[in-house]
Amino acid sequence: MFEDKNTQRTPIDQLGEFGLIKKITEGVTLQQESSQKGIGDDAAVIAHKGKTVVTTDLLIEGVHFDLSYVPLKHLGYKAVAVNLSDVYAMNAQPTQITVSLALSNRFPVEAVEELYAGIHLACKQYKVDLVGGDTTSSTTGLLISVTALGEGQEEKITYRSGAQENDLIVVSGDLGGAYMGLQVLEREKAVFKVNPQSQPDLSQYTYAVGRQLKPEARKDVIDLLDGLDIQPTAMIDISDGLSSELLHLAEASDKGLQVYEDKIPIDPEVLGIAKEFSLNPTTVALNGGEDYELLFTVKQADFDKIKSHPLLTVIGHMTTAKAGSHLVTGLGQQIALTAQGWNPLSQSDV
Repeated sequence: MFEDKNTQRTPIDQLGEFGLIKKITEGVTLQQESSQKGIGDDAAVIAHKGKTVVTTDLLIEGVHFDLSYVPLKHLGYKAVAVNLSDVYAMNAQPTQITVSLALSNRFPVEAVEELYAGIHLACKQYKVDLVGGDTTSSTTGLLISVTALGEGQEEKITYRSGAQENDLIVVSGDLGGAYMGLQVLEREKAVFKVNPQSQPDLSQYTYAVGRQLKPEARKDVIDLLDGLDIQPTAMIDISDGLSSELLHLAEASDKGLQVYEDKIPIDPEVLGIAKEFSLNPTTVALNGGEDYELLFTVKQADFDKIKSHPLLTVIGHMTTAKAGSHLVTGLGQQIALTAQGWNPLSQSDV
């Protein structure tokens, strides 16, 4: 960790753009029936049977990731997974991606191959096809842009705006892990700067660090809801923090909501790390971000289908817009929710 493991460094200009593209796309095979033409022409040709959903994410070195502790293979995987999460949040299935890179001359061919090893692994894991992209030079480090295409049935595609009064608010998995993993990595980076000979022991932080470095998109939850015959009324993925996403759902649906502090799922390891860092775990879960869990609403009639499922937790319910959006503490106090999650346009976060 914190060291460059590449012993061989082949300058990218030694291969040229076309040589690099050929190298990083060797062995790419199409898995989706809808992928009629992939890499190798001026554009890909896609033939979806249902509605097509499209989403794009841009990741910038120094803003969204720090290569002093993020392995390139993990970064490639994460860049794809977080993009696919937006497709699942529409209750659709991702089918294709394109990946575009801007690279400074400090990145050799071997580094690009390592990045693409993670991209290819994610494509295999989620059964999506890499069908195109672009590469160019950069004067500011590494930039990654991933566009995902997905397919969904018109009657099943879920928007943020469909929540109704008294709908149950449900979250998958647990929250706060990615943020606490980031805090651990940042602390170890600071220690390394003081003593470059030190190597961090992350063995007691495995879960949280994994949530930060290699998040998973919740395809399993979408498949579960389909199997349970549950149609969410509204849905969003948790990228910027639970509080921000709750308020997005409330605003888009023109509703209020109540969530209960003691219902928010937090992993025991995350609780321990929050205590170590003197942080309130509820604050971490509400505002941490990058968990990429799914937050959605369902009708009360669906409660019996999900009430005992280990992947899903009911954390509250929708109310009227006039009632506002509140967190109910363990002591029964109502606190107005505010969006304190990560703001990608805030200079203080850069």
